Amino acid sequence: QVQLVESGGGSVQAGGSLRLSCRVSGYTRSEYCMAWFRQAPGKEREWVAAIDGGGYTRHADSVKGRFTISQDNARRTAYLQMNNLKPEDTAMYYCAADRGLTHPDCISDSGTLYDYAFWGQGTQVTVSS
Repeated sequence: QVQLVESGGGSVQAGGSLRLSCRVSGYTRSEYCMAWFRQAPGKEREWVAAIDGGGYTRHADSVKGRFTISQDNARRTAYLQMNNLKPEDTAMYYCAADRGLTHPDCISDSGTLYDYAFWGQGTQVTVSS
């Protein structure tokens, strides 16, 4: 059974930083494409970033230069480092994983729209101005 557990959310002021973690169990991390999504109240879910088993990454334009997705296969954990946070980054953040996406599809345009098989429970990020 594949399980994803997020942590690291919280409340910060604009300009601050947070690091989200997504610990996975039930599979070998390098076999899967992993991504971060977010959803703000009243808005559609938004793809934020993805990383494949080879470490190739892609970030949404809205977070490029501020957020960085990374992984530690030994710890079976994916991370989202978020710097220079803005109030518009306030949302519930979810990690997702799927073995059906390999390089380069994981970080392709179609990958940003992919229906991932496994999801975490989410962690709240709130940024105040």
